[in-house]
Amino acid sequence: MLAFLDPFRGLGFGTVVLKMTVSFLLGAAIGIERSYKNRPAGFRTHILVALGASVASMSGIYIYLNDALPADVSRIGAAVVSGLGFLGAGTIIVTKQYSVKGLTTAAGLWTSGIIGLAVGAGFYEGAVVTAVLVLLTETTLGGLANKIKRDPEFKIEVKYTSKPSLDQVMRCCKNNKLGVINLQVIGAPVMQEAEYLALISLRPRMKVDKEKLFRELAAIDGVSSLNEAELA
Repeated sequence: MLAFLDPFRGLGFGTVVLKMTVSFLLGAAIGIERSYKNRPAGFRTHILVALGASVASMSGIYIYLNDALPADVSRIGAAVVSGLGFLGAGTIIVTKQYSVKGLTTAAGLWTSGIIGLAVGAGFYEGAVVTAVLVLLTETTLGGLANKIKRDPEFKIEVKYTSKPSLDQVMRCCKNNKLGVINLQVIGAPVMQEAEYLALISLRPRMKVDKEKLFRELAAIDGVSSLNEAELA
C-alpha cells in the first residue's frame, strides 16, 4: 500500500471529505463516459451510487469503532452490493429483435458502487486502479469486442404434428450449440389432424453448419417442413 495515504484512511472530518470527494470524482469519470454514449444510467447516477456506497462503507466502520457495538463491518457493504443488482437491472432492456442492451452499463454501475465501498474503507489504491480499468474497458475495449467475429442470430420455421417432435427439435438445437432466444408456437387444424408451426429464434454459441442442422431437423419424426425465416 502507499504509505503517504495512511493518515487518510480513518474517519476524521478531513478524511471523510477526502473520501467523498474521491468517490465523487471516480463515479463522475465513469458516468461521463456512459452519458457521452447516451446510456440509461449516466453522469449523475454513477456519482450518486459511488457516494452512497462510500458513506455506507464509512457508516459500518463508524458504528463499529465509535459506538462500540458488536457490528459486522462488512454487513452494510454486502447489503449495498445486493441492492446495486436491482438498480443495475433497471438499465437492461430487451429490444424487439430480442437482443439485450444495457449489460455494460449495469456492470459499470455495480462496479461504481464497489469503488465507493473501497474508498469509504480507505482502500484508495484499489478504487483508483479499478476506476481506470473500468474506463479502459468501456472506451477502448468496446471497439475490440465489436471486431470479434460471431455467427449472427437466425430464425427457423418448423411445421410439426406432435409435441414430442418439438421437444426433439429443441434438443437438436441444443446439441448443435444453439441458444433459443425466442419460441412462438401457432396451432392450426389441417385435414382433421392438428399441425403446428413453431417460430424459433436461435443464437449460435459457436460456428454453426446450417446445412447439417437442417438435415438433422428434417429427419425428426413428425417434422413436415422446415424453412429459415427473416428476423423481425
